Amino acid sequence: MSAHRQVILDTETTGLEWRQGDRVIEIGCIELLNRRPSGRRLHRYLNPERPIGAGAQAVHGLTDEFLADKPKFADIADELLEFLNGAEVIIHNAPFDVGFLDYELSLIGRGPLAKVCGAITDTLKMARELRPGKKNSLDALCAEFGIDNSNRQLHGALLDAELLAEVYLAMTRGQESLMIALDAGVTASDFAAGERPPIRVLAPKPEELAEHERVLAEIDKASGGKTLWRLMTA
Repeated sequence: MSAHRQVILDTETTGLEWRQGDRVIEIGCIELLNRRPSGRRLHRYLNPERPIGAGAQAVHGLTDEFLADKPKFADIADELLEFLNGAEVIIHNAPFDVGFLDYELSLIGRGPLAKVCGAITDTLKMARELRPGKKNSLDALCAEFGIDNSNRQLHGALLDAELLAEVYLAMTRGQESLMIALDAGVTASDFAAGERPPIRVLAPKPEELAEHERVLAEIDKASGGKTLWRLMTA
């Protein structure tokens, strides 16, 4: 069975608006196979052929001088598209990065990213559904899931892709059991057809049952005997 291939992607840019001519200056990609880092990465700095905005430079620290001798997007486009080909591409705030990459591709007469990728997943949208009303920046999600981002003094495409990979895996932790089942020979069609592997049932230990009863007794006392657990199992 072929491995499920995902690519975590991030970019840095000269500014916030590709519609006003801003360009991509850094691309970072990390490959996951069956939710595990494969070790394959793609990291490129690019000459945008235009000045970097002061606001953008304050975010990522990249300068016009540093990028002057770097390749142009057209020089690495084939390499990038080959790396992304057929993969589920995972991006935080996908419309931003996809908009920029589609613009870069259009400038060299190539089609949009969606035609190359198997799918595009937006982790910002996922986070907003998982944590409605909360701040869901990459830094906020690192704090939520206990991921060390102390090296993130400035934004960087590869560093942010590494952090996003950890955030994505933490947000979707329950999918690991499915991947383990698939590795063991259970196909996705088995689940679709309603056939599932045997469920392993672990009986509680006596001390666990005693602690459970103790907690229910405390809730009984506080609620005047209206413990929902007891009402549902009565």
